[in-house]
Amino acid sequence: MTMARFVRWYGSGPLHLLVLICSFALTAYAMVRLFAVRPLEVAIWFVGAAILHDLILLPLYSLADLSAHSVLRHRTGRVPTVAWINYLRVPTFLSGVLLLVWFPLILDLAIPYRDDTRLPEGVYLGRWLAITGVLFGAAALAFALKLRRVRRAVPADGHRPPPGRDAEP
Repeated sequence: MTMARFVRWYGSGPLHLLVLICSFALTAYAMVRLFAVRPLEVAIWFVGAAILHDLILLPLYSLADLSAHSVLRHRTGRVPTVAWINYLRVPTFLSGVLLLVWFPLILDLAIPYRDDTRLPEGVYLGRWLAITGVLFGAAALAFALKLRRVRRAVPADGHRPPPGRDAEP
C-alpha cells in the first residue's frame, strides 16, 4: 500500500496511527491496573465523569460557545476579520481544567491536604485567578498581534492587489 493510498484510506499518516495505538495501549494498561486495586471506585468515577460531562458540562460549554458566537455575530461593523473564537476557547478550557483538577484547594475544601501542601489555605484562589488572567491576557495579546498582521496585509481601501503584480507608484 502506498503512502498516498494509506493517507486516503486512514485519513492521516502512519505516525498518527502509531501514536493513537500507543495511547490506547497506555489507557488499557492504566485501566487494568486501576480496576485491579479499586474496581468499584473506578467504575463509579467513570460513570460519574460521563454523566457530569455529557449531561452537565457539554450543554453548558456548548451554550457558552453559541452565546459568544451570537453576541459578536450581530455586530457587523466590529466583527474581526480573523477567526476569534479559539482565542476565547483555549484560555477558557485551560482555566476550566485547572479549576477541575485543583477545585478542592481553590475553593478551600481540602482539609486532608493542608499539611501536605505546606502553603496557607488562602493562596490557591488568588493564584488560580492570576493564572486565568495571564491566560486570557496572553490570548488577547496573540489575537491583537494576529489582527495587526491581517490589517497590515490589507491596504486601507480594502482591496488587495492581484498576486504577482507590483503596486503602482
